Amino acid sequence: MFDQKTDSKDVKALVFKYLRYWYLFAIGAVVAFIISLIYLRYTTPLYVAKTSILFKDEKGGGPSEAAVFSDIATFSASRSIENEILILKSNSLMQRVVGELKLGVNYVIEGSVRDVEIYSEDLTLNIIPKDFSPDFYGKSFIIYFKDDNSFEIEDGEIENYRFGQEITKPYGTFTIVAQADATYNKNNKPLTVSFKNVENLAKEYSAKLQVNSITKDANALSISIIDAVPARARDILSKLIEVYEDESIEDKNQVAEKSVEFIDERLKYLTAELSSVEQNVEQYKQQYELTDVSSQGQEYMAAASANRRELEAMNVQLDVLRSIENYLKSQSADEYELVPSSLTISDATLSGLITSFNAIQLDRERLLRTNKPNNPIIINMSEQLKNLRDNILENLKNIRSGLYISRRSLEAQSGIVSDKIQQVPVRERQYIEITRQQEIKQSLYLYLLQKKEEAALSLASAVANTRMIDPPTSKGPVSPNRTNVMAYSILLGIFVPFIGLFIKNLLTQKIELRSEVNKLTQTPILGEICHDKTGDIVIANAHKRTPIAEMFRLLRSNLRFSLAGKENKVILITSSMSGEGKTFFSINMAASLAGAGKKVLIMEFDLRRPKLLKGLGMPKTKGLTDYLVGDIPDVDSIIKSTDIDANLDVISAGTLPPNPAEIILNDRVAQLIKNMRERYDYILLDCPPVGKVADALTLNEHIDTAIYIVRYNYTDKDQIKIIDDIFLNQKLHNPLIVLNDSKKLNSGNYVYGY
Repeated sequence: MFDQKTDSKDVKALVFKYLRYWYLFAIGAVVAFIISLIYLRYTTPLYVAKTSILFKDEKGGGPSEAAVFSDIATFSASRSIENEILILKSNSLMQRVVGELKLGVNYVIEGSVRDVEIYSEDLTLNIIPKDFSPDFYGKSFIIYFKDDNSFEIEDGEIENYRFGQEITKPYGTFTIVAQADATYNKNNKPLTVSFKNVENLAKEYSAKLQVNSITKDANALSISIIDAVPARARDILSKLIEVYEDESIEDKNQVAEKSVEFIDERLKYLTAELSSVEQNVEQYKQQYELTDVSSQGQEYMAAASANRRELEAMNVQLDVLRSIENYLKSQSADEYELVPSSLTISDATLSGLITSFNAIQLDRERLLRTNKPNNPIIINMSEQLKNLRDNILENLKNIRSGLYISRRSLEAQSGIVSDKIQQVPVRERQYIEITRQQEIKQSLYLYLLQKKEEAALSLASAVANTRMIDPPTSKGPVSPNRTNVMAYSILLGIFVPFIGLFIKNLLTQKIELRSEVNKLTQTPILGEICHDKTGDIVIANAHKRTPIAEMFRLLRSNLRFSLAGKENKVILITSSMSGEGKTFFSINMAASLAGAGKKVLIMEFDLRRPKLLKGLGMPKTKGLTDYLVGDIPDVDSIIKSTDIDANLDVISAGTLPPNPAEIILNDRVAQLIKNMRERYDYILLDCPPVGKVADALTLNEHIDTAIYIVRYNYTDKDQIKIIDDIFLNQKLHNPLIVLNDSKKLNSGNYVYGY
């Protein structure tokens, strides 16, 4: 009932618990910060170069790769942004970039802090390879400059060379050429030259290359790459786009060249075929003495075709009429359904009858939803529908008869036209076939000539289909990020000690927080006693205003509330083991009660290791043991007054007995406590720890309440089970817990001020 602590207080206590080790967090943060500075000092910074390209719309002009045959579906082409991204990131393209920029040769100058790569305008020499073996890659050597004309190379052994001299090594032959206006002397720093595999280097740069669409619908790409040398990163992007455009033009030219070759082959073949057909026409006219071919046969063919179309239309009409007639006849006499009106009907009268029939039928169906069939209006409509159906059937019959007559007439005409077609001379039909072949060959020949000119134009005017929007640019280093590195390092420096302390707390078995006691037992907590740095035993008399004295006064108030309604209270004081502060609490609790004007008696029942008189600074005298065994018959002779307060008396343990447990079970104990109740307001029984012996439990019948001392950072968590067992099984009356030696890290707050 006294443990009404909030979760915020437990959190506060936990914070103070870790803040006790603030110096570890400070040291960790400082060390981590120093390490981050060292890391930033010795880590090579990385830079990012960026550019963007736009793909031109090929519809806007200029021949494309497939433009020669773009009017043929098979040759239609479309450009995919995803495909272009794959091409830009391909190893083959990057290998060309690495080769043309000569990135396979790496130059490094040793610096005071870190080695520095030299590139482009910072270079004062060029290495021109002549003949390299496969073992060339991975080799390196150091150049020591002597003067403007000579230098030394160290690759296992040191040899002298001159600029421009051909140098032969086991792994290849090369020449080192000095750049114009460059000066050299012994003060120049040594230059380390290493040779890298172009294929592997291209893979590395391809992995660093980022190609992304700028927007979803735009034909534009953003290209970036990260490198330790910003100038090299910019050159790689520029060269990459240049090589990409060159390959694009090469692809277009290759397509155009293949197209011209194909067209030339087809033209040769068509020229021969066209010449043969023209000779056949000439021979045919000479053989049959033809000057002009009559078009009569073609007219007959057109007439026959027209007759066939008319016959087909008549057959369709007959099928439609037959379908309508079958549909109407399938209905019963008093059953009416809508007649299909969407069928092709050329007769206006029939169409009108069907329209009227359907209109009346729709009205009839609408009325039937709300009226009975014997309604006069519905009966009248049924009569109208019956008459219309009869008229439609009759009209169908008449129309069909007329169509049959027309069809027979048309069939007769078709027969006449067919006979006339058969009478057309075979020579004329053969001539038409020959001229048709001639026209086909001529049109194909002209088409190929046109495409040949287009392919030649494409070959002469091929340009790249991309345009660089912005030239490659690079800003400050992107890695390592100084702010992030230092911030994360400091956080890590704080986090590591925290983890260490957290693990330490997980492994410890001592009570460190008030909340831990709450979780381990249901026994109420009377209060806390803060840590005392003075070393004094008596710190809670009536004249002191220290925080610990105020805490004893608070405990005194809580104790009065706990024992409200009882007079001459007997309070048992015990703990789990020695050293938890039972005697200290007994003396100061008694002093606090005495300071409030109460008559208080301390009875020392710790007959095994008594400390009461020593704590009070009093000499050893006869005491409780001597009285209980009968050596001293008068109880007043063992009651001793103290210098702490006139209201405070004590009965010490006296002579140490060989059988303490049996002494406490003496019948005179009950009578003694009863007599003392009549003389004192409070009687405090200073008992031995219940975790060691059961002496305190045998006094349960004589007490009003029991106070169990738990000391922070001293009492084991497992020993709290003893308190819980006492509370749950009522082994001691009204047990209460007092937390001793409290600090800010334990409870979170114990400061009292006035």
